Amino acid sequence: MKKHIAIDIGASSGRLVSGSLNNGKIELQEIYRFDNGVIGQNGNYFWNIDKLFDEIINGLKVAKETGVEECTLGIDTWAVDYVLIDAQGNRIQEVYAYRNDRVKTAMMDIEKQISLTDIYERTGIQLLHFNTLFQLYMHDKEELKKAHKILLIPDYLYYRLSGKLISEKTNASTTQLMNLATKEYDNDLLNLIGVRREQFAMLTEPGASIGMMPASLREQYNLPQCELVCVASHDTASSVLGVPGAGKHFAYLCSGTWSLMGVENAYPIANAQSYSMNFTNEWGAYGTYRFLKNIMGLWLIQEVHRDLGTEFSFADLMMEAEKIIPFQFLIDCNDDCFLKPENMISEIQNYCSQTGQLVPNTRGELARCIFDSLALMYHKTLEELVTITGHSIDFLHVVGGGVQNELLCQITANVLQIPVIAGPVESTALGNILVQMISKGEVNTIAEARKVIMKSFAIKTYQPTKVENLDEVYKRFNQLIRTC
Repeated sequence: MKKHIAIDIGASSGRLVSGSLNNGKIELQEIYRFDNGVIGQNGNYFWNIDKLFDEIINGLKVAKETGVEECTLGIDTWAVDYVLIDAQGNRIQEVYAYRNDRVKTAMMDIEKQISLTDIYERTGIQLLHFNTLFQLYMHDKEELKKAHKILLIPDYLYYRLSGKLISEKTNASTTQLMNLATKEYDNDLLNLIGVRREQFAMLTEPGASIGMMPASLREQYNLPQCELVCVASHDTASSVLGVPGAGKHFAYLCSGTWSLMGVENAYPIANAQSYSMNFTNEWGAYGTYRFLKNIMGLWLIQEVHRDLGTEFSFADLMMEAEKIIPFQFLIDCNDDCFLKPENMISEIQNYCSQTGQLVPNTRGELARCIFDSLALMYHKTLEELVTITGHSIDFLHVVGGGVQNELLCQITANVLQIPVIAGPVESTALGNILVQMISKGEVNTIAEARKVIMKSFAIKTYQPTKVENLDEVYKRFNQLIRTC
């Protein structure tokens, strides 16, 4: 069996997962896990990128100790954040995290020079103030001038492991600098923010071989012999590849710190309607587009859990929420006040108070508020998808960590009134490994790979049950969003 290793790093943790194809089924095994998080410094937040590289090395050491002598290797992380390196390959500055106040005014400042609708028509990307376009616009211009290359996080980690410079396509699309028509970096937008095309590496397709890890690095740390494969390095792109969907009439929900909900298209949709509803066209692997919307996601309950302290588990919160009468407390999950609050509990309580609602006070009430609000946001997004695409959606595939929240899955089925098909949990690492398998000829196509997923992992279906006064709940939620 060929061994493939996915390096999958999110905002709060990272891991190395090995995968292999055995008797027509995919077997995954977590090799190594480590913490991740932002560091506060002088009023800004940064990623400890050197620690991430060190943890990758530690994980590969463990892989070698457990008997992995050779493998392919792919990297996926979150999007939009970047590293500046000089001509010698040295990092120029600390790596800003997207949850930073420095970009709050960037969109308004840029709009004075170019309309936001023009940016959307060029790129098809959802306008979010932390997109790379806006981050680079606010970056120190002297530092930008010194940059030989601007690399997104996984591109930089590939560089540290291989010495090769790439700009992986699916992640590059999230910068809001890629032109839908030319399939290249947009020169006008580059000029607007004061950077040059040559400061970005050559666009690289998922499945391309980057080459072998240098012998010097391998010998220094006693690592396996690794061929680096360019995977869909934006974690959402990998996660969507891990969706076991087939046919035309399904939507996906990648449920983690963020909720990414949409459909997989063979073409982008960038028109006035998709712009007004704030949908994005992120590039996917194998000629696809991820037509989706970013929703705040499980970040809300993660922060409530952090504020409460570690004596209560997520399972405890879910059990307590199950006892609470539904739809008493609702929030607009995408309101900016929830992006990086000092205290999430206080922020939710203030929001409910200011909008004339009952205020959640207990752990169960806070959790129920989040789960109900997320499910209603999914319903609103589903309605918008149907309106824009012009076809019905018969079921929703949920993948990622949110699969483990059975209460949220059932609430979502009830609110959407369609079946929710939950699993696999490890969709991101799985999508990463599937690209490696396809690149080595073990699986022929992503359609074939998705059939293998269905055979390989436990998938659970949640059937919708009747909810009293659901239309009234929809109406109240939509009014709440418009009001705020």
